[in-house]
Amino acid sequence: MRLLVRFMGFLFAAGTVVFLVGVGAVAGLIWHFSKDLPDYSQLQDYEPPVMTRVHAVDGSLLGEYAKERRLYLPIQAVPKLVINAFLAAEDKNFYEHGGIDYTGMARAGVLYLQNFGSNRRPQGASTITQQVAKNFLLTNEVSFARKIKEALLAMRIEKTYSKDKILELYLNEIYLGLGAYGIAAASLVYFDKSVNELTVAEASYLAALPKMPATLHPVRNRDRAIERRNYVIDRLQENGWIKQADADKARKEPLAVTSRSNGAHTFAGEYFAEEVRRDIFERYGEKKLYEGGLSVRTTLDPKIQVMARKTMVSGLVNYDEQQGYRGAMSKLDISGDWGVKLAEIKSLSDISPWRMAVVLETSDQSARIGFQPNRELGGAVSKQRETGLITLDGVRWARPTQGNFKGKTPNSVAQILQPGDVIYADPLYSKEGQPVEGQYRLRQIPEVSGAMVVMDPWTGRVLAMVGGFSFDQSQFNRATQAYRQPGSSFKPIVYSAALDNGYTPSTVVLDAPIEIDQGQGAGVWRPENFSVNKYQGPVTLRNALRQSLNTVTVRLAQDIGMPLIGEYARRFGVYDELPNYLSYALGAGETTAMRMVTAYSMLANGGRRVKPTLIDRIQDRYGHTIFKHDQRECRGCDAPGGWKNQAEPQLIDRREQVLDSMTAYQITELLEGVVQAGTATVVREVGKPIAGKTGTTNEAKDAWFVGFSPDVAVAIYMGYDKPRPLGKGNAATGGHLAAPIARDFLKLALADKPAVPFKVPAGIKLIRVVAKTGMRAGPGETGGTILEAFKPGTAPPDNYSVIGVADADGRGMPGPPQQAPDSGFFMRPGTGGLY
Repeated sequence: MRLLVRFMGFLFAAGTVVFLVGVGAVAGLIWHFSKDLPDYSQLQDYEPPVMTRVHAVDGSLLGEYAKERRLYLPIQAVPKLVINAFLAAEDKNFYEHGGIDYTGMARAGVLYLQNFGSNRRPQGASTITQQVAKNFLLTNEVSFARKIKEALLAMRIEKTYSKDKILELYLNEIYLGLGAYGIAAASLVYFDKSVNELTVAEASYLAALPKMPATLHPVRNRDRAIERRNYVIDRLQENGWIKQADADKARKEPLAVTSRSNGAHTFAGEYFAEEVRRDIFERYGEKKLYEGGLSVRTTLDPKIQVMARKTMVSGLVNYDEQQGYRGAMSKLDISGDWGVKLAEIKSLSDISPWRMAVVLETSDQSARIGFQPNRELGGAVSKQRETGLITLDGVRWARPTQGNFKGKTPNSVAQILQPGDVIYADPLYSKEGQPVEGQYRLRQIPEVSGAMVVMDPWTGRVLAMVGGFSFDQSQFNRATQAYRQPGSSFKPIVYSAALDNGYTPSTVVLDAPIEIDQGQGAGVWRPENFSVNKYQGPVTLRNALRQSLNTVTVRLAQDIGMPLIGEYARRFGVYDELPNYLSYALGAGETTAMRMVTAYSMLANGGRRVKPTLIDRIQDRYGHTIFKHDQRECRGCDAPGGWKNQAEPQLIDRREQVLDSMTAYQITELLEGVVQAGTATVVREVGKPIAGKTGTTNEAKDAWFVGFSPDVAVAIYMGYDKPRPLGKGNAATGGHLAAPIARDFLKLALADKPAVPFKVPAGIKLIRVVAKTGMRAGPGETGGTILEAFKPGTAPPDNYSVIGVADADGRGMPGPPQQAPDSGFFMRPGTGGLY
């Protein structure tokens, strides 16, 4: 008995020693691994990389920019269903344990021993807290050392942070495949939904993804993905978090992944969105753009953008089709499965409803075509094959071209299309405007390009922007990056400088041949009007601008001086520096559509400076405004205690007055005359007050229209990227090419707007004058007269003398007034030439 007691004592002592040694060893291990543990307190101030989101004025999403697609959601905004799904899949005892699940660790240890030597990856037993420790503070190394550090950090994190905070970090950090980080981004990427809209099946699928997002791809591994999703549904039911009926319904649901639509794609705003991206990059740098979680509210109006895109593309296509059909894009071997071969050809993704197709067979009356099949989410080519017919009506425009020669209108489809031709086609419409079922129209990508910018003239907010035919084809934004000669659309700046410095709309200038000695061996310059060798003699500024007379503009520029015109061009932002050559008064310098619409906006708003902007405001990830375009002061807007019969708030506008408001009204009235009876009469069809000017450059390489209503300004140009003539004669002018696009756009944009006249500023006098001569109309005289705007201190004379006609021998001596033949004017010779 005594021996047994001694033996038991020995065992106890030995056990105590072993226990103490074990405790010491564990303590040593803990001390060893605790030395190099990362600082977990950084989790308190954690700012994950969050995507920047860009929205249009109506709140619709325009674009997202991120290296990691993530939207940060506070735990309070996460639905209980989503939380329970992730707990069921990852850590059902999360709210009970202290950071380590010992049962799970034991189970993982047993599996490790069973699989030892099999080269299989050990099964993890990590709790959500351990995953937070690993994802935020450690690496993905598979080792016991990392697991020990992970466990130690998990226990410390649990003592420092609440369970909700830990879960919030986890749900926003985890990678869930397809470039999505966190549940908010994944919900949008996989289902195009917010987390509040997820069904049981959808939430369960997302919860299944953290461990193996690539393996559970919804298309490539659909069966495996559904199996794992249903496993999560089973766990939800077992834990009592969903009802039996809900679980049964969820298991039967197909795994329907909805590819998220691209907002910029939806309303053709790719050029606009890219311009915004560049702006943010220049303001804040790459890190802020892609990781800063900025919220950007832009100025883009989706409805106006769609109108601008539709009319601009229509104008480019109409012009291009008038030049004839250049042939198929490429040839394709249609033997075998033509769909797979066609899918390999890059098609433009932003020109809907145009679709790429291949010609399968042809006859005199029609051609059967096969459309490019879609690709599924995983990249596989869809097995569905869609065909249609192009009839003779769909190719009537397609006169074959060889160089500058255009053939006859085709009388057979087979003359134009051959089997294997790769083309574009879109639905054919009847004369009543209805699509003809199963029939399509041949299309071709236009060679010509151009741009359109639509602006609010009072604020400089860009409402719409079209930078070319297709962003997918060319990311070069012709609205902001293409420097082109504006031609006669620059003349209103010249006339504004004159009207602001003593001239009136009734000032008379000579329209006659002129020679300019350019000096320094540059030879003599002889500017001509568009109608060569046709001159009208003395004309008023109104009529000269209406008819876009070049010789009058050159004489006007001579008289007021190019330095003054250069100053006004700088004020209006058309040019930063204008050379002192008279040819620049005719728009020979290069500028952009954005600069031109900004300049005309200052004419429309009464001469106030506007700064073009695509962004209304930018907020950081915390909702603090860090940029706001509108800098006007609103006195009385912050009314503490509500309204108490105080005066209405006032907007204090401190913007620079770049042009006298009365001058701005005068030039606006002149530009209305251009639309009513000048080079832009096609715009008159809008039926609303519109002021504007056309422009056509030398050899008709660019065609312009820039104009405005009281509430919207628009600039349009058309031209080849590598400048070449658009044609000859009137058919290649701004009035024929650009103005019709403006007409079609303004008809749509102003359809529901009242016909509001331009506001007459205080001080302007409206005096009836003879339209042809600019002289004051006589009492009771109404025929051939108009109301002209004059500033205080100016008025039309009762009879006009034009100063500057040299006498016949050229000596410049005074002589008696001479009447110009058939002009109605009197010319006084003797002061050095007419201006």
